[in-house]
Amino acid sequence: MNFSESELKKRLTALQYEVTQNKGTEMPYSGEYLDNFEEGIYVDIVSGEPLFSSEDKFDAGCGWPAFSKPLAEDLINEHEDFDLDRKRTEVKSKTADSHLGHVFDDGPEELGGLRYCINSAALKFIPKKDLEKEGYGEYLKYFK
Repeated sequence: MNFSESELKKRLTALQYEVTQNKGTEMPYSGEYLDNFEEGIYVDIVSGEPLFSSEDKFDAGCGWPAFSKPLAEDLINEHEDFDLDRKRTEVKSKTADSHLGHVFDDGPEELGGLRYCINSAALKFIPKKDLEKEGYGEYLKYFK
């Protein structure tokens, strides 16, 4: 899925563009979804690709939304990242190749030990009550 730079700059805010296209990072504790624990899924702001469920979101105290896992492993790509002179693992959406954040191995052991530290600016939240009408009805199965 390829979007032109001009199309993306029209559709996205400056911060959303900087994060998803230039590997930017929003300021800690500033993201729209940091404290959102409503039931629903998080999708790529660029393409609408489903990425994470609120069922896997937890408060990591790190300043960004944290998830223990993606909805499915094949929805994201992971790449080694040495941008800050240290090895990290970058997380990108599969189809749109949007930069989302990074994954670390310091998450809660009872949740699998991973912490997907994701920028709110890279996400759009779809509440559980709207999944069907927004075209994400198949993801209702993730909720009790």
